[in-house]
Amino acid sequence: MSATLADNPAPPLTLVKTPPPPPAPAPAVAPAADVVPGRTWIAVLAAILGVFMAILDIQITNASLRDILGTLSATQEEGSWISTAYLAAEITAIPLTAFFARTFGIRAYMLANMSLFLVFSTLCGLAWNLPSMIVFRMMQGLTGGALIPTAMTLILMRLPLSKRAGGLALLMLATTLAPTAGPALGGWLTAEYGWPSIFYINWVPGILMLLGVAYGLDREKMNLSLLWEADWLAIGSMAVGLVALIVFLEEGNSHDWFESTMIRVLFAVALAGIAGWIARALLRDKPFVNLRLFGRRNFLVASMVAATTGMGLYGSTFLLPLFLAQMPGYNSAQIGEVIMWMGLPQIIVMPFAAKFAQRFDNRIICTVGLILFAISCFLNSSMGADTARDQLIVSQVFRAVGQPLVILTLSNFATNGIDMANLSSASSLFNMTRNLGGAIGTALLATLLTVRQQFHWSRIGESVSVFSVATQERLAQLTAGFTGMHGDAATASAQAVNAVNQLVRREAYVMAYNDCFFLMGIALLLSIAGVWMADRVIAGQR
Repeated sequence: MSATLADNPAPPLTLVKTPPPPPAPAPAVAPAADVVPGRTWIAVLAAILGVFMAILDIQITNASLRDILGTLSATQEEGSWISTAYLAAEITAIPLTAFFARTFGIRAYMLANMSLFLVFSTLCGLAWNLPSMIVFRMMQGLTGGALIPTAMTLILMRLPLSKRAGGLALLMLATTLAPTAGPALGGWLTAEYGWPSIFYINWVPGILMLLGVAYGLDREKMNLSLLWEADWLAIGSMAVGLVALIVFLEEGNSHDWFESTMIRVLFAVALAGIAGWIARALLRDKPFVNLRLFGRRNFLVASMVAATTGMGLYGSTFLLPLFLAQMPGYNSAQIGEVIMWMGLPQIIVMPFAAKFAQRFDNRIICTVGLILFAISCFLNSSMGADTARDQLIVSQVFRAVGQPLVILTLSNFATNGIDMANLSSASSLFNMTRNLGGAIGTALLATLLTVRQQFHWSRIGESVSVFSVATQERLAQLTAGFTGMHGDAATASAQAVNAVNQLVRREAYVMAYNDCFFLMGIALLLSIAGVWMADRVIAGQR
């Protein structure tokens, strides 16, 4: 018999409460992607120490140059090659870093360059004449230049996105502190221990870096086949072009630029070499460094603004010590006390800059930094012959607050959205552009200082003439004073004329320094427009 619903009624429905699943336990540690092993941080910090040392050595000889030249029996003009050789070799090494890091591995490449850097630093301290010093400085720059982009590449490739801002903040702090610390440290070491000590001191951080990199990075397999596949014609063209460009910039002002046959030849060689490099790089599928990155808007904007900021960074550390030595007559230790105000506040500002970069539009942060940097230049554009340390502290603090905001955000713009394969090229090109901007800016400022001094000398001379009643009265007063000291009227009259001449020259130089700082401030403000051509970037976000 078939059963029916009536015969087998369904049991009554009852509501049973199902307990909710227990909540997932909170992770005890951060997600794996954000965990950075301690070894990696040690390697990163060691690499940053190497960057500080390499950039420091660009400026460290400036305060000691007189002592070095005296020992080597060289003139001031000949001594300029000591800095030129280092800078030319350093900038040439930077673009090659991406290629050699792929060939030998970052660990082996960094260890080799640091070891050679220490060897050549020691040889600089042992140099017996000017040619030997120039050769050793060139080799020191060649090995030191490789340390700058490799540190940035290490941060970009070994740290997760959420940690990059902190790593880059430490790196950018090293790049801005080193130029300000160089003259002060060099002057102090020379006064206390003699000029060779400015080179021997590299062994202290150098050993720490060697140990940190050796411990923190694993061995990598070398890819030596890349040496056979490399475009050595492009590498040679780049090297010749960049070296010629740096020598052209560094020596142009002292040789009256295009009035000199040597300078004209250097300019032509630089143009030909760099043009050949660009052409070869764009025609090959796998160039040794990817110049096509300049076709990306954010990278191009970051590089262009970095060049302007490099002019401000290196230009201010070039002009201010020169002013303090020439006007108040400060020695290297006193100059260091002034310059340190451009460095020490950055240690406090940089952590906040890194936090801001992870929360706010980096274009806003960079703009604020450029404005503060420009204000510092405008404050320095109203100096007088009696301006001393206390009057310069405010401008130095403005510069110290503004620089970290600019340098850090520009590195974020340059690396944002760059794929892993191009990170080393991005690091090399960004650092090369910033250093080139510094070299170009320093050369332009040196020339501008000369030109504006001559201009103001002529304008002041129009008023201070022997036909001016005020000038005649001043000369009479000075002559009377010198006559009372020496008793010879003819000698006293000549001394009076010379005193007025020196006064006019001094005021012309002061006005020329002010002009240079003012134009630096204008250049920094104009670069703000470039910042807003970039896309919105927040550090730690893709």
